Amino acid sequence: MNKNFSITGNVVDLFQKKIFRGTVTVEGIRIISIDEISEAADPELPYIIPGFIDAHIHIESSMLIPSEFAKLAVVHGTVATVSDPHEIANVCGKKGVDFMIANGKKVPFKFHFGAPSCVPATVFETAGDTIDSTQIEDMLRQEDILYLSEMMNFPGVLQQDEAVMKKISAAKRFGKPVDGHAPGLRGDDVKRYIEAGISTDHECFTAEEALDKLSWGMKIMIREGSAAKNFEALVQLLDEHWKQMMFCSDDKHPDSLVISHINELCKRAVAKGIDVFKVLTAACVNPVEHYKLKLGLLRKNDFADFILVKDLENFEVIQTYINGELVAENGKTLINTTSISFESINNFKCSEKTAEDFSIPHPSTKNEVHLTVMEALDGQLITNRTTATLPVSAGNIMSDPENDLLKIVVVNRYKNAPVAKAFIKNFGLKRGAIASSVAHDSHNIVAVGVNDAMLAKAVNLVIQQKGGVSAVDENTEHILPLPVGGLMSGEDGYLIAEKYAAVDKAAKELGSKLSAPFMTLSFMALLVIPHLKLSDLGLFDGDQFQFIEPYA
Repeated sequence: MNKNFSITGNVVDLFQKKIFRGTVTVEGIRIISIDEISEAADPELPYIIPGFIDAHIHIESSMLIPSEFAKLAVVHGTVATVSDPHEIANVCGKKGVDFMIANGKKVPFKFHFGAPSCVPATVFETAGDTIDSTQIEDMLRQEDILYLSEMMNFPGVLQQDEAVMKKISAAKRFGKPVDGHAPGLRGDDVKRYIEAGISTDHECFTAEEALDKLSWGMKIMIREGSAAKNFEALVQLLDEHWKQMMFCSDDKHPDSLVISHINELCKRAVAKGIDVFKVLTAACVNPVEHYKLKLGLLRKNDFADFILVKDLENFEVIQTYINGELVAENGKTLINTTSISFESINNFKCSEKTAEDFSIPHPSTKNEVHLTVMEALDGQLITNRTTATLPVSAGNIMSDPENDLLKIVVVNRYKNAPVAKAFIKNFGLKRGAIASSVAHDSHNIVAVGVNDAMLAKAVNLVIQQKGGVSAVDENTEHILPLPVGGLMSGEDGYLIAEKYAAVDKAAKELGSKLSAPFMTLSFMALLVIPHLKLSDLGLFDGDQFQFIEPYA
């Protein structure tokens, strides 16, 4: 039960753009008064500011169920998220969305979920379920569904695809915003995309692209996740466009969430010389106003959702309050989820594989072959399309670890089917293989390895656990089981962060130089991100939006 209390500190009023020494008084779940003591701030006192909001995140990518995500996030002053549940929806359909909403309600944290617009993301891959326009309309009727999640099928929008437009129309009828996803879209195409009713984008990777979209009235999110890092490219735009911008993670692994969240982006933005009021407006106010969140912004009669920080430079969080409840203090979470039980959901039906399942026969009598190859980019979701010469041995095309040319495979996890195979640069493995059932957006099993035996070993570890991430070589094996949808664990979030860090370390010891090899791996099957990806059905050109032959 909430107690009535008062806190004195330096109150940061983001609407009047002033900082004053004052007292905030809370009764129950609301602020009943904010009384000014002095116009001058006292640097010895903490600063009281609204709580931080992650404006676009897939909770599933933290590998934690919502109740465990909340436990870690509140330590960094995060009080709410705008969450797209399309990862679990691609595995388990609406049942997965219902699970996320129900589990999120078990803790004092403000999750705001959307109706996933692209399940499956494309017709060029195998997902675990489908959510059609009729189901979308039913979901948008729910009070718990605040928006239509990112419309990744931007070609469908531009081509006025009937099913796509029905989903957008339904959101408009219910007065709920539509999130965008349009990497690299510019000019007349992005104008048409926005005019269809899409109001945000979190996929900009250059300032020029963001400015183009801002000029048409779109709101831009500065994304800094575990794989996609666009902060440096976009942060200076805050100085002029702060009313149209927000901060988000999109995808954040548990070891990263233990360290920091939106507070780190505020720290970095202020260090770049951006005015603190502009930074905090993007971090706290803009998501509330855009999505109409039931969230307090440090005003009289608002919900008591606020945080205390030591200063407005480092944003070190002293306390976090949600609906008047103290949920974190001095770096320690006060959310206890150990007693929470839940019925796990999953969809995993494939059987274990052999090394022969991963071979790529080639009839040529030559000892090499020229192929089209994917090129992973550290800190980006996009991939380059390049070509390379691969060795042929005993009639099979082989990886070439010495030249950083490795086999990448996607295994259908929903049924037994032929394995899709291609080659990729920049993963850097010198031995062994890594595999994951977190593979956006359909979440089949994706793996990269130096040879077929290692690929089979890594993939089979994941299959045995019905989901997880693995790293193996000839003598060792590491696995983090993810039994909830093959995406998440219900164990303590801090423990999962430790376990994930150990598997991540093992992948790097195999030779990977990527900052987050598993996060990068998870996007190599995401067909809606250019330029070249691999689905369970084959090698896919994200620019032409069609399958291609691997032979260059």
